[in-house]
Amino acid sequence: MLDTLKKLGRDWFLLGMLLAVIVASFAPDIGRSGGLLHADVLSDYGIFLIFFLHGIGLSTGALLSGLSRWRLHVLVQLFTFVVFPALWWVLNLAVGRWLPQDLMFGFFYLCALPSTISSSVAMTSLARGNVPAAIFNATLSTLLGIFLTPLLVSLLMGQSGQLDLADAMLKIAKLLLLPFVIGQLLRPLWGAWFARYKKYTNVIDRAVILLLVFSAFSDSVADGLWSKYGVGLIVQTLIGAALILFIVLKLTKFAAQRAGFDVEDEITAVFCGSKKTLASGVPMAKLLFGSHPAIGVIVLPIMFYHQLQLLVCAVLARKYAARAGT
Repeated sequence: MLDTLKKLGRDWFLLGMLLAVIVASFAPDIGRSGGLLHADVLSDYGIFLIFFLHGIGLSTGALLSGLSRWRLHVLVQLFTFVVFPALWWVLNLAVGRWLPQDLMFGFFYLCALPSTISSSVAMTSLARGNVPAAIFNATLSTLLGIFLTPLLVSLLMGQSGQLDLADAMLKIAKLLLLPFVIGQLLRPLWGAWFARYKKYTNVIDRAVILLLVFSAFSDSVADGLWSKYGVGLIVQTLIGAALILFIVLKLTKFAAQRAGFDVEDEITAVFCGSKKTLASGVPMAKLLFGSHPAIGVIVLPIMFYHQLQLLVCAVLARKYAARAGT
């Protein structure tokens, strides 16, 4: 546990997110829409680049090798797109009246997001789970999320006229699905070259996400984020994200065991079924809510959830590995 905390302390991406929020809080005119950096214009190019890199970096062979475990795939996708939103509905009934409406919507957006590829696969591998199935599930979740996430969001926002579903899906298809497909098509030609420079492309990927976080918070701070909510917003978000993660980890493990999965598939179910993606979540938020004054509040839960899932799942992965006699 202490080693994991030390690693997080040396994580430049985590420190970068903290710095982005701090700078946006004191100098929002730098990153706000139409501001000094013109981050709103750069964002579209950055989002396209992120998903192109995801597409060219994904091995199609590894993806297809995990195809056969259909019961596992159904369970993971049900948790990602059904159980998570249902959990939000229960929590909203229980505590929603005492929390800011924008924050509760941010938690719903968290629950509507797809799983994450990189950390799901990494944690499954560390725990010696079913890695091919993890690759398949995480990738399938990402592709389904391009359509299901805006659909779920529209169920909450669409009736108020705040979200045009057709327009949102078109934007997401152009800036998320199209570059992913292009990357996959170019993988036979450039895949090996990109693999040699993966550590550099990972830096580019995370730098773009930091730009999007900075832009989102700059817009929200300029609209009065801290004067409206104060520091209590951070505490509420942290508690809410931790509670959701704890409940889903328990539920995924229980469901996998009741389904009779072996330990390798249970590991995959736990790590893929409980994850939510920051890499897709922040870009998608910019496309769905780019003009929303509370976009900084909306992305706050996924920022906290991302770090919590890395910390907690790293500990769980080591426990699974030890239990397997490794």
